Amino acid sequence: MAGVAVQLLSLLWAMTETSTQTQSSCSVPSAEQPLVNDIQVLMESSVDNTTFPNPSVLLAMNLAGAYSLEAQKLLTYKLMASDTADLTIGQLALTTMALTSSCRDPGNKVSSLQTQMENWAPSSLDAHASSFYGPSVAILALCQNNPETTLPIAARFAKTLLANSSPFNMDTGAMATLALTCMYNKIPIGSEEGYRALFSQVLKNIVENISTRIQDDGIIGDIYSTGLAMQALSVIPEQPNKEWNCQQTMDTVLDDIKEGIFHNPMSIAQILPSLKGKTYLDVPHVSCTPDHEVQPTPSNYPSPVPTSTSNITVIYTINNQLRGVELLFNKTINVSVRRGSVLLIVLEEAQRKNPTFKFETTMTSWGLMISSINNLTENVNDKTYWQLLSGKTPLNEGAADYIPFNHEHITANFTQY
Repeated sequence: MAGVAVQLLSLLWAMTETSTQTQSSCSVPSAEQPLVNDIQVLMESSVDNTTFPNPSVLLAMNLAGAYSLEAQKLLTYKLMASDTADLTIGQLALTTMALTSSCRDPGNKVSSLQTQMENWAPSSLDAHASSFYGPSVAILALCQNNPETTLPIAARFAKTLLANSSPFNMDTGAMATLALTCMYNKIPIGSEEGYRALFSQVLKNIVENISTRIQDDGIIGDIYSTGLAMQALSVIPEQPNKEWNCQQTMDTVLDDIKEGIFHNPMSIAQILPSLKGKTYLDVPHVSCTPDHEVQPTPSNYPSPVPTSTSNITVIYTINNQLRGVELLFNKTINVSVRRGSVLLIVLEEAQRKNPTFKFETTMTSWGLMISSINNLTENVNDKTYWQLLSGKTPLNEGAADYIPFNHEHITANFTQY
């Protein structure tokens, strides 16, 4: 009887697993597929022995179908060798999913992730929404490895999301949607109906928040959050009240690709699955039997016109007015750099001209991030970081990617979240 019971339970789990077919379908026109190939090649070419082993890049490669088997293998081996103790909960979860998508056993990473989530709790009821991103990825990774034991963990996480009162964060909302949709789809027949009602309620709240941020051109939030948002809106059990035109979003993203907007490997990794009609819910279903490299068809669209060699002036301010921080300052400098230079060059020139503008960087999955300016370093415990703004608008790109325009006023503001 015990064997029959096990077989029946396995059957029920299989029956309740929803197809990965998206709810709102859209696709890249065949004539523009080479554009997608171009950015995938660009992303894969970023993988080498010296770069940060980014699990999001491997996830995107596996979901899209890797062109470079060498890059795929190198990144897989580097992630397999990563020390669990050195990873945040979000990095650990993404690494687990990346290895799963490579048909590799994540080993003790799953048990470590489960233990961390069993002990996880937000710092407060109004903790910043971005602090829920890592745990959202963790729920998704655990759902794909052992959904039955993840149910109570996911339920506690969902209740915490309901109780949180901080402003909505698009990336967190999208990832939480993917995680809870995975759990919603894998609730076995006979389980408490409370699970389904809870996940449904949280999903409805999050998705309505996402839908209110759909712009007239189809972009959701901003261009860099659109990829995850597209995944979320493609898999949800119920569509939001505000109708989403998936093809309009896809067409706008393709236009932005033509403009060269997607050049950071992480930004490509975020958008590529949606361009290929995939989501992170497809991770357990990736086929791992390639025997040769596929040569992508390059696009015939012209590259962005090279910028001239003339100089521009950028106004650069560093500011700290946080109470409780001893070193208060507000300093401004005019910096001349070649037109087309990234912001990092501006910071380097400011530092060369005046030691007060000395800065340090930290390597992250998004590339170099500014971690310290004028000997004032960001601190996770104090929830402080250096925010870069153009005028009063936060930049969507990091210092190594953003290209300032002439007479633009860039501010590095020491900020608390």
